[in-house]
Amino acid sequence: MTVQELYEAVGGSYESAKRVLPSDALIGKFILKFLNDASFGKLEAAWAARDAAGTFEGAHALKGVCANLGLNALSAAASELAEEFRPGSARALEDAEVERRMDALREAYARTLDGIRAFAGAQ
Repeated sequence: MTVQELYEAVGGSYESAKRVLPSDALIGKFILKFLNDASFGKLEAAWAARDAAGTFEGAHALKGVCANLGLNALSAAASELAEEFRPGSARALEDAEVERRMDALREAYARTLDGIRAFAGAQ
């Protein structure tokens, strides 16, 4: 599996990743590090505890990591959650809707990890 094939498989943007990381070797190196990134776990734990500040921090960190790696769908989903819990802003969504969005994020995150693991196995 090539880096481009990985991005196609996970719905990412190879072009976006190339703007930040100019070679396939660098993209490959950093996309593998995503497997150990703690942002999603922090987001999950904070949301489970209904910790608004922690939910914002986890979502904001995940958004940034995903944006830098060209994982645009994940970045956009995390961005929605970050904006919902941005300090100083009023919440617009009920907890049930946030949970639905978390479910969609969980599914996209799992697909992305599966794709990265397949990529890692092909190296």
